[in-house]
Amino acid sequence: MIAVAIDGPAGAGKSTIARRAALELGFIYVDTGALYRAVGLACIKNGIDPSDAPKVVSILPKTDISIVFFNGEQHVLLNDTDVSDDIRTEKASMTASLVSQIPQVRDFLLDLQRNFSKTENVIMDGRDIGTVVLPNAQVKIFLTASPEVRAKRRVLQLKEKGEYADYDTVLEDIVKRDYNDSHRETAPLKAAENAVVIDTSNLTLDQTAEKIITVIKENIV
Repeated sequence: MIAVAIDGPAGAGKSTIARRAALELGFIYVDTGALYRAVGLACIKNGIDPSDAPKVVSILPKTDISIVFFNGEQHVLLNDTDVSDDIRTEKASMTASLVSQIPQVRDFLLDLQRNFSKTENVIMDGRDIGTVVLPNAQVKIFLTASPEVRAKRRVLQLKEKGEYADYDTVLEDIVKRDYNDSHRETAPLKAAENAVVIDTSNLTLDQTAEKIITVIKENIV
């Protein structure tokens, strides 16, 4: 089995690029960030402060998270309910950043993430895929962009969905999440030693996708 790990900060375009690359290469795409968002959503639904680690840990035994694929598209189930749309809110995003700092949450999701790579050729994206989840992945990529560029992209993405977004607020959230992700004690966000680092600040979506796919092909032949 071939495993491709794509890591990077929030808003770097990992999910969009990884999904496109997986489609072209015939791999399964696994968005691990969606799993943390699902835990975050479980906290929201249960009225739990995501920064209260003991309370977050207390709901894990009764939190069933799974990934299913419909026509090649990933759907996330939380206790058998499809929450693929619910986990894409800004609130769910910030909540995910907080719960991801809890070691027990990361352990809770680790086996689920690793199991995919045992039976399928996968492209998996997240924050610690190349360093922790799939340390033996044949291809490791660290995708990044400046906070300002990522904020502009996020605002545009939300506007395309018909949602209002204030640039300064989005930028502040991105900077805050970058700090949280890179400074947590367990599996902090960082590029793996042997990762190919790609800055997409001045690249279009098509250019980034082309570059990623080229890197993958060069390393799996």
